[in-house]
Amino acid sequence: MKPIYFDHSATTPLDKSVLKDMEPFFCDKFGNASSLHSFGQEAKAALEGARMQVANILNCQEKEVVFTSGGTESNNLALRGVVFGLLKKGHKKPMHIITTKIEHHAVLHTTEQLEEIFGFQVTYLDVDQNGLVDSKKLKDAIKENTALISVMYANNEVGTVEPLSEIAEVIKKTRDERKEKGVKLPIYFHTDAVQAASYLDLDVKKLGVDIMSLSGHKFYGPKGTGVLYVRKGTIIEATQTGGGHEENIRSGTENVPGIMGLAAALQLAEDEKKENASKVASLRDYLIRELPKKVSDVRLTGHPVRRLPNIASFLIDGIEGESMLINLDLKGIAISTGSACSSGSLEPSHVLKSLHFPLEKIHGSLRISLGKENTKEEIDYFLEVFPPIVEKLRNITGGIL
Repeated sequence: MKPIYFDHSATTPLDKSVLKDMEPFFCDKFGNASSLHSFGQEAKAALEGARMQVANILNCQEKEVVFTSGGTESNNLALRGVVFGLLKKGHKKPMHIITTKIEHHAVLHTTEQLEEIFGFQVTYLDVDQNGLVDSKKLKDAIKENTALISVMYANNEVGTVEPLSEIAEVIKKTRDERKEKGVKLPIYFHTDAVQAASYLDLDVKKLGVDIMSLSGHKFYGPKGTGVLYVRKGTIIEATQTGGGHEENIRSGTENVPGIMGLAAALQLAEDEKKENASKVASLRDYLIRELPKKVSDVRLTGHPVRRLPNIASFLIDGIEGESMLINLDLKGIAISTGSACSSGSLEPSHVLKSLHFPLEKIHGSLRISLGKENTKEEIDYFLEVFPPIVEKLRNITGGIL
């Protein structure tokens, strides 16, 4: 059997049809979109066509779409850009930020820096053992100086989908209350939607968000491409300065081939969303149902219902996640033991720690994230080769870590 890829939350393969849309802009239509001559204007027209395509999918205005280098930059720009923008407008520190303990490090490390170096106040909300944010607790955490709330759409490790619309309603009520009191400090809602694009609704008006981050390589687009949706009227300051590209929000010569690929991939994801979500959910549910029959002491992590259709995450007692990964790789199966962005670290998953699992359990974490090209035969092969691996590793450790 050919190698099996079960790590789509880390990255997806570039769709071949997307590559075709990108190819002309590497060599033939290579102009700088900021140039006034015909080469530049050809690139500019393509860039704005891609922006329109993305805006249509997000149900927003074209000028609300900012192209970036990926999810990390989008998250960084969202957080720093808002609070620095508010400072520039004359709002005083200490301003307050609310986020959760299970965010991607692109959010958490940014808020930590804003807290430690720049003196902003940050509240890190707990989640329940399924990884779900309680909108009532979020409401209780809001202060008079709260300026920004950042809650991810869906978690990259356990797949839990957060109640964004409920949170948006809490924020709307807070805005109304502030307006009645004459408080001028805005409160903005950002979501890291990097894992959501292939399967969940991206309509920013329905979600009620002011700012949203996307990353092209998570939905069969090219690496090094991303989007930051910024609702019109949102105060945001550029953190990457230069020639004033992207409505003065993100300077730097636009990556036209990459942006063409991102827009094509996002459109493809939108067109195939229902079909692909149904397919991968069926495979995910089959895996969740069958794995405990083959291996003892297995626990599903994440919300049992409110979860992405493609992620199945488990804790396997008595073995190390790294050993599972290596042994499965030798069998031609690629999986993850947590967030791929931090897989070089020996630190236990901050997400699973926040779900209150003991450290010895966390070390046995296994994440399988499926894609549209995966098959039931591949799941069956995994279910065949994985139990002997578990048995071998448990014999080595004695089943105790």
